[in-house]
Amino acid sequence: MRGPSAFVRGIRRPEAFHGHGVKRGFFEGWYVKLVDARQQARWAIIPGVFRGQDNGDITDESFVQVLDGATGRSWYHRYDAAEFTASARRFDVRVGPNSFSSDGVHLDLPGLQGDVKFVDAFDPWPVTWRRPGIMGPYAWVPLMECYHGVVSFGHGLRGELDADGVRQDLTGGRGYIEKDWGRAFPAGYVWMHSNHFAGAPEASLVASVAIIPWLRSSFRGFIVGLRLGRRLHSWATYNGAQERSLEIDDSHVRWSLEGPSGLLELSAERVRGGLLHAPIRTRMHERVEETLDATLAVRLTDPSGQVVLDTTATSAGLEVHGDLARLLAVGTR
Repeated sequence: MRGPSAFVRGIRRPEAFHGHGVKRGFFEGWYVKLVDARQQARWAIIPGVFRGQDNGDITDESFVQVLDGATGRSWYHRYDAAEFTASARRFDVRVGPNSFSSDGVHLDLPGLQGDVKFVDAFDPWPVTWRRPGIMGPYAWVPLMECYHGVVSFGHGLRGELDADGVRQDLTGGRGYIEKDWGRAFPAGYVWMHSNHFAGAPEASLVASVAIIPWLRSSFRGFIVGLRLGRRLHSWATYNGAQERSLEIDDSHVRWSLEGPSGLLELSAERVRGGLLHAPIRTRMHERVEETLDATLAVRLTDPSGQVVLDTTATSAGLEVHGDLARLLAVGTR
């Protein structure tokens, strides 16, 4: 079990490992996105660890998941839990022969090898005592089902990968890193991300809405961050923002929110992707379809009525999963 000092350190360092001292009922994974300069090579690499609950069906393991966004194929490489090591003070993760840190990524996987360096400093969601990262004050709440962190809204890449014998040059491309940790993924959620905006090369968006267990009930919680240059616009359950609408059908997710930065309107086109493993209480379970080929229409109108951004984002990550009827029905806080 983690002590109070480790809990506080984890809140202050969302990019680091939170599982030291946690033996059962825990997962942690880092979502490392790599896109080349022409947006032809699109990869999501997810290292992590899972420790099952002590119920007689314990499935401890570490892993590296791979999603090839260009083809929709996905792979899950399982390792012994003992082959996972990570720092509690910084982003520094090793799974078997693979390593991930602020310097870059080294991959030695079946069908995918190479080294990609991160050439810029990370651009994380700001961490303060009042609002420690994307979770805001909810980061201080113990025993949340799932915590979230944005390690870098964007950074440059240098290096290359060998994908089944085909060389892919990622130099000049763009990366993104976020992460999750806790006991399990939400029962229903939508997540989307892109940092490839037409006409706005420094823009980066991450947005999610999910069923959040709370005491003996639940609510629909949302967190959205839109980085435009050095300014971070946010819409969240904890900062007074309100949802105007949320619609999910077989072809699109349409979502509008109003908050301190104005009205944000999102429309994500749903396209078929690859299956990724996600944590439930007892095991990693192949159940989540994710794409790196979605298109997002994004429009931001500030409180004065001026349109700040009206464009399309490509090479977008999109997950729409779980009990969507309940997600749409449950109230917000």
